[in-house]
Amino acid sequence: MKKTKKKNIFKKISKVIDKKIIMPITRVVVKIAKSFEKSEKTFEGWLSKQNTLLFLSLIVAIVVFVVIDQKIIVFTNQTAEVLKDQTVEVTYNEEAYVVEGLPETVDITLMGSRSDLFIAKQSTTSKVTVDLTGLKAGAHRVNVEYSQPLNSIEYSVNPSIATVNIYPKVSETKTLTTDILNQDNLDSKLVIDSITPELDQVVIKGTDDKNAVNSLTKVATVKALVDLDELTTKNVGTTTIKDVPLKAYDKDGQGLDVEIVPAKINVDLEITSPSKEVPIKIIPKGEIGFGKAISSINMSASSATVYATKDVLEKLESIPLEVDVTGLKEDREYKLDLTKPKGVRSMSLNNITLRFTLGDSTDKDIDDINIDVRNLNDKYSVQGDSEKDIKVTVNVKGVSSVLNGLTSEDITAYIDLKDYAPGTYEVPVKVEGTDSRVAYISKTKKVKIRIVEK
Repeated sequence: MKKTKKKNIFKKISKVIDKKIIMPITRVVVKIAKSFEKSEKTFEGWLSKQNTLLFLSLIVAIVVFVVIDQKIIVFTNQTAEVLKDQTVEVTYNEEAYVVEGLPETVDITLMGSRSDLFIAKQSTTSKVTVDLTGLKAGAHRVNVEYSQPLNSIEYSVNPSIATVNIYPKVSETKTLTTDILNQDNLDSKLVIDSITPELDQVVIKGTDDKNAVNSLTKVATVKALVDLDELTTKNVGTTTIKDVPLKAYDKDGQGLDVEIVPAKINVDLEITSPSKEVPIKIIPKGEIGFGKAISSINMSASSATVYATKDVLEKLESIPLEVDVTGLKEDREYKLDLTKPKGVRSMSLNNITLRFTLGDSTDKDIDDINIDVRNLNDKYSVQGDSEKDIKVTVNVKGVSSVLNGLTSEDITAYIDLKDYAPGTYEVPVKVEGTDSRVAYISKTKKVKIRIVEK
């Protein structure tokens, strides 16, 4: 039954083609043939061939199909496309006015055929504009216009209307400062010793209206942003970075969009490599096993070369290295990492090997150690209530061979009076010594002192 139905369908299709296509074409061809009497027999002979009409009908059918198909594509190929973040070009008197509220970019929705949209997107004459010519200071609603070369394209702009504020332009002079960017990308052994911009002052232009977002009254500083990634040479010596951009900031460090004249300058940098040989100071932490003390500390290196700015190097006296010796009862070797002191950019050593040798512990007292005062404000002076508050006895523990050579000159007792104000206080006594193999303990834990204004 299915085969019979399919045959009936094909018969109907063939009858339609024969009636609608083949027969009309045949009639046209016969009429054309009759108009050519001289070649009638030749043409009739060609036309009478079995496959001629079949091929002609097929060709015409294909042509008709293509034409109709293309018409359908044209009618159904309407589409839309959004052009994001199109830059807005504004026309106004830049020398006389400042404009705020105008969008920097807009979105354009284009509607049309695919081919027209393709051409429109490739066009270099398309642009988004706002014309403020002739407008005076104040608030205005203006149209955002889009120009494109094809009339067959429909479009919409978002936003299509903008509310702008126009202010009279004024100017003032600001002192220029500098800010270094990407300093961590500089070789750790190098430092920027000095920065010299070609100008000390610049002119900023904008509005002095306090209600404006980028009012000149909000400008707290103007900085030259020196990017060390722009260095052409990263060696010791003087080098110049050209076209360093300038940026204005408010008191909170937020950037402001004001005009700066000039917008870019050249900056000279003095690159140096200050260094210093600094001893490594071993600081044992914790209590060694009962009856034991450190006899000797052997170090793979006793000092390291550090690289930092000159002011950091001047204050740096040693590289402290704490070692946990809690419960240590026998000789032991340590391999420890060195921590860079604050402000140090690089060190010649990253780690060190130590060997602690132990011996039998003994102790003794060293009397009359004067108490030093540290970190007291220069406006004040300090007094002890009695002699016992200005001197202490220090008990030292270690092996006898080390203690025998120890004197009061090797011990420092002190009190830290940072942030103390005038008044009477009991403050803790701290003790330190020159030999890290020795444990120092003040027998007086606190002293009573009085702080007065000078």
